Amino acid sequence: MNDSVAIDAKRILLRYGAPIAVLDKVSESHRVDFARVIARTTLASREPRLKELLIEHGYLEED
Repeated sequence: MNDSVAIDAKRILLRYGAPIAVLDKVSESHRVDFARVIARTTLASREPRLKELLIEHGYLEED
């Protein structure tokens, strides 16, 4: 995978609320997949959708 794609994916996820400590545990392929989903999500729904994805894949615990 191209490094610039992985870097852009990480930036997108950080922008929409992924905690750095959690993001460090997310695999590179999941980062890219999550960023693609977030890019196709409406702006108002991006942060909640990212949280859902992180919870669904076991990277984040529900509140």
